[in-house]
Amino acid sequence: MASDDDDNERTANRIDIDGDAAGPVIAGNHNLVVDAQHGSTVTVLMQGQRPRPKRHDRVRLLPRRQGVPLGRDADLESIAAALRDGSTVQLWGPPGVGKSALLRHAAHTLTGERDEMLFLDAARREPEDLAQDMFEACYEAGGYAPSRTDLCRLMAGIEMTVYVDNAEYTAEQLRTLMDAAPDAKFVFAGRESSLLGTDGTARRLHGIGRAAAMELLARELGRPVTDAAEQATAAALWETASGMPLLLLRAAAVARLDPSGEAVLPKPGRVEALLPPLFDRLDRPSLRALHLLATLDDAELAPVHIGALSETSDPSSLCEGLAELGLAQETERGYRVETDVVPALRGLGGLQPYSLERLCTYFAHWVTQPTTNAAQVADHARALEVVAELAEQSGRADLAVQVVRAASPALARSLRFGVWGRLLDQGLPAAQRADDLQAQAYFRHEQGIRKFLTGNRAVAAVLLAEAAVLWRQLGDTQGVDAASSAQQHVPQQAPPSDGSSTVSPQTDGSAPDVSGSSGADPTPVQDVSSSGVDPTSAQSATSQGLDPTSAQSAAPPGVDPTSAHVAGSPAPDLTSVQSATTPGTGMPVDPGTAASHVVGAPPPGSVDISSALASSGTGTGAGAGAASTGALAALKVIAVIAALVIGAVAIEQNQDSTDLSTDTPAVVITSPDTESDDPDPVYTNPADTGIDETEPAQTGLAGVWWSSEGGGIEFVEAGPGTYTATAKDVCGNTVTVEFTGSGDTYTATDLMYDMDGGSCGRILGEVLTTITINPDGNTAEVTKEMTSAIEDSVECYTCTPSTWTRAS
Repeated sequence: MASDDDDNERTANRIDIDGDAAGPVIAGNHNLVVDAQHGSTVTVLMQGQRPRPKRHDRVRLLPRRQGVPLGRDADLESIAAALRDGSTVQLWGPPGVGKSALLRHAAHTLTGERDEMLFLDAARREPEDLAQDMFEACYEAGGYAPSRTDLCRLMAGIEMTVYVDNAEYTAEQLRTLMDAAPDAKFVFAGRESSLLGTDGTARRLHGIGRAAAMELLARELGRPVTDAAEQATAAALWETASGMPLLLLRAAAVARLDPSGEAVLPKPGRVEALLPPLFDRLDRPSLRALHLLATLDDAELAPVHIGALSETSDPSSLCEGLAELGLAQETERGYRVETDVVPALRGLGGLQPYSLERLCTYFAHWVTQPTTNAAQVADHARALEVVAELAEQSGRADLAVQVVRAASPALARSLRFGVWGRLLDQGLPAAQRADDLQAQAYFRHEQGIRKFLTGNRAVAAVLLAEAAVLWRQLGDTQGVDAASSAQQHVPQQAPPSDGSSTVSPQTDGSAPDVSGSSGADPTPVQDVSSSGVDPTSAQSATSQGLDPTSAQSAAPPGVDPTSAHVAGSPAPDLTSVQSATTPGTGMPVDPGTAASHVVGAPPPGSVDISSALASSGTGTGAGAGAASTGALAALKVIAVIAALVIGAVAIEQNQDSTDLSTDTPAVVITSPDTESDDPDPVYTNPADTGIDETEPAQTGLAGVWWSSEGGGIEFVEAGPGTYTATAKDVCGNTVTVEFTGSGDTYTATDLMYDMDGGSCGRILGEVLTTITINPDGNTAEVTKEMTSAIEDSVECYTCTPSTWTRAS
């Protein structure tokens, strides 16, 4: 608890956070008030309003004790040696090899009495959510999720060992989690090897040896294996099972449950077919509970829910029995079925399927009970996700909406933004299929709030603008107010420079303002300086006209810029969400100017896309957007990476044609130290730099790099592992992007814009740019990956790899 002096100092300024399921929570610098009906709201916290977390005296969260793994002494010593050296360890191998058992045993035996340690289960959970788990284990700060910067500051100096089971992460995701606790040591367990050699040691687990296998069989049978014939059978079982502990455990279970009572080990040839005999020997309640777990696939479920849904009086003992038979896994939150049990059980006849409506109704009711806290809902997020998936697959999108809508508020309050985002992404398409406009407005609103809280302000602006239009169409003034309140903190979109009609959301709850070509700017770009946003880095979703025959082509070599970038043909139907009409006018509404302008006559200098649109049966005349149905015409767009246009800062084009090839590259270098808000680019050529290319290899990103695609960029070191680059993007905005990393790998997130006819339109999503410096230090491989999109059909046509060469 905080001291009385601290409490008195903060009482007047800080919102009290009690951490229960109904209270507000703080994420970074923002106070989040969750509203399950009209959409959540956020407010910016001033200096001194954020919580002051108090460090726990000691962190020691051990996993549940399970059986001691046999034959793992060498593996255990290898882990211990790596931890003594301060190295990260990754245990990997196929399901059933004993990774979890070894990891749990290591957590108990390799931790000194006064050492700090933490055990986490990463199954179906994002690294950011596990980072919040680590923070909450180390600090007393209910209802607070620090920003990434504050998290690193708070976790610095905490020397603990973190054991992470089911860590099916890429190397980058592993590094993200390790960076969240820079002074901690980590031991990961997963199916695949992904840990880079520079980050630690990946150790593959193989099956146990023959002697350990004999000991395991004897332990499970409850008697020694002494008979010569039985010893021969056991040895053959060990060889056939490749020493896999799970298969040997099941073989002993089949023998133990033998109806004759003789406990005869199965023949070695039946090792791969041990599940049907085990199913045959289960009683009805156990089989029913196992069927429930298999229905939920890889989700884990607490015994209380297993008992309620399978009508079992003692679910804990029943599930414990299933784990002893090798049919289920005991986790920190409950039980999940073993992976190979699911397909085997599906082929078993005679089991009455679980009522989908009952499952959805049960979970939708449970998550909204006052006795259910946010952490419990987050623990069962995967189960909720699976239930919603099953509902959609069965044609009951309405049930999927019911579950996701009920769970969303608690997931937001849990501050586990990864699982919250997954459920929201599932709820929106379900709401569209169910034709539930109210749910669509809610999910878009909450998606926007989540994007804002996780730092994706530009995408948040798009989603909140679309939500505001839907709330207004529904007549929900509280929803409009909530969306408008949140929009105060995100970049606003300006109208297209070609004068085409747009509709901007009103902050007073009135009908949208439909503007024509009068030249008035109904939606000026908001001054974000007051909200703590650096105006040089805030990437507003502007719609500035660009002549595609000048610089900055949106298409990579070989891609026709007139072709659609949206997956599939014809163009997607946008009437589900983006088809609102202004009340009383019948005019089509662009949801908060988030979508590209309605396709009509192309603006001067833009690429003619009418022929491509004609093939999909969409009208392309000037009045195409004013159809009486109010639906927006189909969009033909090209995705571009806007912030910094990595590898193609400026491309010289043939001014006499619309050929967007990149035959003659020029380089734009802008100085990040300039005092001007709009620095003049300096065009040069690598041959004129005077750089001595025979200089020794350098480290880090600092300096000027030339791209194989044409163009260059200058990086300036801003701190340890941090480099900034400032340039103009394809939309004409001056932006600064920060790359972070260590060693030879650095990453940054850029925005992806809709290039409708050559003009910058709405923001479509985000692209992660990864720079990996080669061992020579003077070349680097650059890859781009779309990490998020506001529509499922968005594709990134400019996410092509390139090679960079260091110039200085």
